[in-house]
Amino acid sequence: MFSKSRLTLYGNLWLATLIVISSCMMATGARWSTTALLFVIGVAPFVVIRMIGFRPPPASVAQVLYDVEHPVDAKK
Repeated sequence: MFSKSRLTLYGNLWLATLIVISSCMMATGARWSTTALLFVIGVAPFVVIRMIGFRPPPASVAQVLYDVEHPVDAKK
């Protein structure tokens, strides 16, 4: 998987590209609503990736079943 610094670099490049595209759209006379919609559509995947990217993976089925079948003793 990618390191945090590489993901940050890609994210910054992604946002910089969106800003350049939005600026070009405004320079050519596009409406603000069109530019904002394009920007939101472009940022949405990045936001989803950031939300789920750094979480630990969920427990596998085998790990969950093993924990249920072998409870931890309170005496230990």
